[in-house]
Amino acid sequence: MSLRTLLVDDTRLARAELRTLLAAHPDIEVVGEADDVAPAIAAIESLRPALVLLDIQMPGGTGFDVLDGLAHAPLVVFSTAYDQHAVRAFEANALDYLVKPVAPDRLAAALARVRERIATTGGEGAASTTASATPLGAHDQVFLRDGERCWFVQLAEVSRIVVDGNYARVWFRGTSVLLTRSLAALEARLDAAMFFRANRNTLVNLRHVQAIDLSVGDGYDLTLKDGATVEVSRRQARELRERLAL
Repeated sequence: MSLRTLLVDDTRLARAELRTLLAAHPDIEVVGEADDVAPAIAAIESLRPALVLLDIQMPGGTGFDVLDGLAHAPLVVFSTAYDQHAVRAFEANALDYLVKPVAPDRLAAALARVRERIATTGGEGAASTTASATPLGAHDQVFLRDGERCWFVQLAEVSRIVVDGNYARVWFRGTSVLLTRSLAALEARLDAAMFFRANRNTLVNLRHVQAIDLSVGDGYDLTLKDGATVEVSRRQARELRERLAL
């Protein structure tokens, strides 16, 4: 099975060099190129590559801006001429980080990490050719950003999403990030079998529920694995019982 790959770099020569190096890997299929932030976002959304070799510094912004504009983050290997971005790239849990000019052995090692990730997720977590409106599943990953900090997060790691003003706060790995999207917009992109609308303000990942207790008014209190408590409204209690066969 070929690994659909997009090259994003503002320098034509750098993209040509990557194509030459990738030719030594028969399972890599380069499906397109982009030279700046906006074209990269458009190409990722339309081509749905499994892997993006992503430059960090571009005229219109950074590679982090590209990921921030996506609903669904593909697998990413960063490449740049400036190694001071390495720490931030790995904080984002990128699969690897390549410094230009890219050495063949370093590229081979990065691709090995990509193949290993795909193998461990059974092929999930990489972008598919399905429409972007397809609900995201447990192994799909999203890119989350809070100022200078950023993460790749599999949806299975998200414990809950809570209304915060006009936006939504996503909780994962004991921390949270504010997204400039509404709860309703996020709910429309998530797998309804995994994320449950507990009340008007909260979506909860049912896989993170550790205990369920009766509450006042025929509702429930959910205790999550991270210790948080989520109230299930009376209106939603019946659906929860049906969902979990209580």
